[in-house]
Amino acid sequence: MRPGRSSVTPLGRRYSAPSYAVDMPQRFALMITPVDAADARDDYSDTFTPMDVEAPALSVGEFSTQRGDGVFESIGVIDGHANEVEAHVRRLAHSAEICDLPAPNLEQWRQAVATAARLVPAGEAVVKLILSRGVEHGPAPTAWATASRAPDFTAVRRDGVRVVTLDRGYDLDAAQRAPWLLLGAKTLSYAVNMAALREAHRRGADDAVFVTPDGHVLEAPTASLILRIGDEFVTPAPAGGILHGTTQLSVYEHLESRGFRTRYATLTASELTTADAAWLVSSIRLAVAITAVDGAPLASDPALTAEMNAFLRSPR
Repeated sequence: MRPGRSSVTPLGRRYSAPSYAVDMPQRFALMITPVDAADARDDYSDTFTPMDVEAPALSVGEFSTQRGDGVFESIGVIDGHANEVEAHVRRLAHSAEICDLPAPNLEQWRQAVATAARLVPAGEAVVKLILSRGVEHGPAPTAWATASRAPDFTAVRRDGVRVVTLDRGYDLDAAQRAPWLLLGAKTLSYAVNMAALREAHRRGADDAVFVTPDGHVLEAPTASLILRIGDEFVTPAPAGGILHGTTQLSVYEHLESRGFRTRYATLTASELTTADAAWLVSSIRLAVAITAVDGAPLASDPALTAEMNAFLRSPR
């Protein structure tokens, strides 16, 4: 079955999502037949087709695998409840716009998330949304969602991570000056991000923070960065060609409810190393404290980290 082609199940019936249960399979795949953004209806279930996760599903001409030509989102799920769905589907649409992909129908994608989230076991899980440019000389665009149990991040949330700073090779103005670099879009082309993590491991660290050639901090390969400077929390401004983090927005919501000041700013690497505390935040791993930068210890706040994660694991 090629992504984006609707069909019936092997039993000859259209798929209808069952009620949530804990004895469901550990992984699930749902093919999505994308509809026009202006196609308004109450129910998009006839555009979803369940797939056997062990069976072939993609055409050899699929641009997502040939060129990484597509966008995606990863959404955290707690006991069947998907968090930050609206922020994720809107960021998917923003990434699609940057990449000149057809605008996704947001309600269709919301319903796809809800369908997939009901099909994962109890506990923490992840739903991934993929929108590809399509198949060469075939259907375009193509789309699908997957759902699976999330890795156990208990230890890293408790112990934190050591990071190294790595030069991204682009300055803060690169996104505006060269939009074809697709900076700020969450594309499927993650080879550079994975190479950065491997380099961090070679240097004896757990993760990395990208910096510009002139020393401004940006983001991690798979997470947003938040610094605590006094009683103020600061994150790099997304205008620098970085993703506007959905989890960072949620953390800011929680901190502001506690009376803390939050802001966006252009930050330097020296501000990272002298911060009172710092975190990497993402949808699946949630909040992890940075305990060292380029080998130098950094103060952390275990109580606040635990509080952040308790909030991030709550339904939102």
